[in-house]
Amino acid sequence: MLNPVVTHWFEIPVRQMGRAVSFYDAVLGTTLEPEPHGGMELAVFPYDPAQHVTGALMKLEHCEPSMHGSTVYLSVEDVAQTLARIVAAGGAVIVPRTELPEGRGAFAQFRDSEGNRVGLWSRG
Repeated sequence: MLNPVVTHWFEIPVRQMGRAVSFYDAVLGTTLEPEPHGGMELAVFPYDPAQHVTGALMKLEHCEPSMHGSTVYLSVEDVAQTLARIVAAGGAVIVPRTELPEGRGAFAQFRDSEGNRVGLWSRG
């Protein structure tokens, strides 16, 4: 039997932690918690114990924000409303809200305050 692959933790690299925290707090309507850890500076997204998933903004010397590579998708209530907050907070829409087939929700991609490509997903 195959084990399901479930995301447990993700990290989004940042250059300026204060700017990035302000951006994500405004966009997601949440509060990221600072959590220094060794040589890393982290700001942790709220933890969902039911899903066992969380992540952090991470400032570390060898990690650079990028538009290339893997894309993390954040679950939101409404993709269109979140995209509007992204633009208002200084981000940019890369892929507009797009419906997935067979009622699997909608997604979009954006560039955050640090230059990362990040995705959004919602059920509707």
